[in-house]
Amino acid sequence: MPRTPATASAHDSAEPSTPSSKPQRRIQSIEVGVRVLQALVEQRRALPLKELAALADMPPAKAHPYLVSFMSVGLVKQNPATSLYGLGPMALQMGLAALQQLDALTEASDEAVRLCTEADLSVALAVWGHLGPTVVRLDEPRYPLHVNLRVGTVMSVFNTITGRVFAAYLPEKMVRSVLEDEHRRVVGGASLAFDVPEVQQMLAEIRAAGMGRGLSQPQPGINTLSAPVFDADGKVALVLTVFGPQGVFAADIDGKEGQLLRTHAEAVSRRLGHDPGIKIQQ
Repeated sequence: MPRTPATASAHDSAEPSTPSSKPQRRIQSIEVGVRVLQALVEQRRALPLKELAALADMPPAKAHPYLVSFMSVGLVKQNPATSLYGLGPMALQMGLAALQQLDALTEASDEAVRLCTEADLSVALAVWGHLGPTVVRLDEPRYPLHVNLRVGTVMSVFNTITGRVFAAYLPEKMVRSVLEDEHRRVVGGASLAFDVPEVQQMLAEIRAAGMGRGLSQPQPGINTLSAPVFDADGKVALVLTVFGPQGVFAADIDGKEGQLLRTHAEAVSRRLGHDPGIKIQQ
């Protein structure tokens, strides 16, 4: 009796999960069916059967049984008035559960290692702590730099590129509070730096480029590029920074290293559920 995608437990295949492990069985029909769900996710709208099948690279007669099965478990729903297919309530519950399990640092760590290897530059991950931008991970290339930066280092808001990127995307009230505390600790008294037109222009330029750039700043002889990573709510979750010697690293936003940084930062944002189409909260 021939099997259909909706009724078959599917063709099993083997694929090693790690070089040292035994091959694991895969259910091929599930992998094929997921293409239908992926099309709905990517299009972000309800679709007619014909269009949905084309996006999933299968004929409508093959896509339909998958849709019937997915509707039975709530992953897909069909509008009775338009006959369009969309993601169902179970898909929403799964997405919310996945977001709750995400950890920004865990998701970013692998990308930081790859970025360090590909760019052959030092890479730092920083989060916004109660004292300001705080380094939580540091990956060094084959030839480490001798810089005054360690895990746990709290960086200046405006005197570091990482801090400026945070300031460009975080709510103004949050930045002002930390900036005032920093100014009192270092200089004493209140700070009006946030309101200076040059500072506002600098932050606007960072937002326009999607990245901050520093040449021989804050440390002489060291160039820096910093990019934000966003969560599912469009809030900056952390900042990914690459830095290296001025003689070999031009810190060109549109250069190879800048493109690598942007690619890896966007990859982490996607894993955190960020939709590039939503407005960034500031």
